[in-house]
Amino acid sequence: MRKLAALLMALLLVLGMMAALAEEDFSMGDILSGADPNVVRDTVVGSLSLDPGADNGEVVFTKEESIYEADGSVLITVTGTGDFTIGGDSRKRTDIFDDELQRQGGDINFTMRNFRDILMADDLTIVNFEGTLTESTHVPREKAENQFLFSAPPSYVAMLADNGVEAVCLENNHIMDHGEDAYQDTMDTLYNAGIVYSNSAEVGVIEVKGVEIAMLSYLCIDRYEQLWDKVPADIQAAKAQYPIVIVSFHWGNEKDYSPTSNQIRMGRLAVDAGADLVLGHHSHRMQPIEQYKGVYICYSLGNFCFSGNSKPSDMSSIVFQTRFRVRDGVVSNEGFRIIPIRISSRTDYNDFTPTVLTKDTAIDSVLSTLKENGRKLEYVVDKYPLDW
Repeated sequence: MRKLAALLMALLLVLGMMAALAEEDFSMGDILSGADPNVVRDTVVGSLSLDPGADNGEVVFTKEESIYEADGSVLITVTGTGDFTIGGDSRKRTDIFDDELQRQGGDINFTMRNFRDILMADDLTIVNFEGTLTESTHVPREKAENQFLFSAPPSYVAMLADNGVEAVCLENNHIMDHGEDAYQDTMDTLYNAGIVYSNSAEVGVIEVKGVEIAMLSYLCIDRYEQLWDKVPADIQAAKAQYPIVIVSFHWGNEKDYSPTSNQIRMGRLAVDAGADLVLGHHSHRMQPIEQYKGVYICYSLGNFCFSGNSKPSDMSSIVFQTRFRVRDGVVSNEGFRIIPIRISSRTDYNDFTPTVLTKDTAIDSVLSTLKENGRKLEYVVDKYPLDW
């Protein structure tokens, strides 16, 4: 009788465990035999200092997904966008972004409603976050005369975290709009939201499908002389540790549709040092793409979500996507495509909602702009595919 009672008790315990595990979407196989070999936990690793002596802590977030292609390789889709600028100017009583947010019923995710599915479907999205996430209203003396200062409440980080943006670069001319403390607020907010950031002192590292990707970023405006040696050295160090290295540059001249000679030199220097992809921004205009030694250099991805102007003179832009295939430790490039966009869902004013262009005339205009301004580039791509 005691044996029967014990068996019944054991059975009840097992059934209870199975019920509890079912509620949490686990299986007994996970517990008894370990993880499924066809599943990997994507690990987001916090930013790592470029200082070899720094104490690099990390924060880990996980998601499960099948990773292997039929041939046993891993295919990683990366999306790059231009400027992501939200919020307004704390010196002003009202701003155009908050006005639009009210029109949208207070839904903070309105900016990404037409792009969320695209960004959720890739493996890594990198945007240039140009602004601050802070409650501070402090304006540094050197910024007092600036026409634009950008800040947004820390809660606005949900626009990134809820919509498939995993990484941001923080090297631009607005990240210090409210000083060092606000910059730290921004980094802390991104970190706590699980978003990896990179800057000139820290490498952002993210693990995607078991592959570690390093991201570096630099503000080049008026700083090229300081960077000609630093950038290659940083990239070489990163490439020695990580199979894929992506470098973002804030460079060039505003409203220019073609890269400067310094952009061209720095972009190719980055590739020579080991970069697997170069993403550029700052001009607020789309610029051509080169394929130099098999590596894509996007000289400018223009604007993406841009709250700096209620009706910019050019609201057309592009989003860039590329794929890396990793097999037996070897990384190969699997081509790219562009997604022509308007930075607004409306044509009469900028509502800060990037939207994929569908009219042939609008798409042709984007393609013509890219081709026309790339004629003098030695390694410009042959075409700009819209599909894989």
